[in-house]
Amino acid sequence: MTSKHLNSPELDPTRHGFFAREGGVSGGIYAGLNCGQGSDDAPELVQENRTLAATAVGVQREQLVSLHQIHSTKVVEVKKQWSSARPHADAMVTKTKGIGLGILTADCAPVLFTDPDAGVIAAAHAGWKGAIYGVTDSTIDAMINLGATRENIAATVGPCISQANYEVGMEFFETFADENPDYTRFFINGKDGRMQFDLPAFVLHRLRNSGIKTASWIGECTYASPKKYFSYRRTTHAREPDYGRQISIIHL
Repeated sequence: MTSKHLNSPELDPTRHGFFAREGGVSGGIYAGLNCGQGSDDAPELVQENRTLAATAVGVQREQLVSLHQIHSTKVVEVKKQWSSARPHADAMVTKTKGIGLGILTADCAPVLFTDPDAGVIAAAHAGWKGAIYGVTDSTIDAMINLGATRENIAATVGPCISQANYEVGMEFFETFADENPDYTRFFINGKDGRMQFDLPAFVLHRLRNSGIKTASWIGECTYASPKKYFSYRRTTHAREPDYGRQISIIHL
């Protein structure tokens, strides 16, 4: 069994991968490479999927860490595998060789970071709440605290929901407008008084405004590709009871 992943040239030579649902051992609504420990999939299948993903990018499974993600701006430093429960946070940073940082998503944006000169990497989960309140900025600050330099940091946004499929209400739009009127440019009019939000463009805006070396988007929509990606929103629209999560991994 093999697992497929995308790579970003901007993150080279750091080992990394943005994984899809293709490959893996799960079945049913989780069919493929479901790496979501918070899903109701069989735990032994999730662990086997995580092993496949870790192996594909050269990480030992026991060295692959992930978080209990809570849509926050909290960042934790990783020095070794967790000795107890996963921390409640949405980003990780490390300079420890061998540790794989794994972010789980199913429409939200996974963001992988590297400063190869300093030997510092990071991974963040950017849903709209994390994005608007600065999870990427907090991650960059945490990297700098470990010795990275802003002008040497590269970041790539992985597969996430695109503007064409991210319909939101006026209250959502007003939250962004109240935070910064300039943020209204990441919305277009949708149907029946609704709006369409451009999550990847917004995350890229925050990254580029931070002054890092480079920021890019992998260019793939999770909602639009049911055979390739898990999607929380697509699952909700289909009235399915649960959904899988894809993983994005980076390591030194």
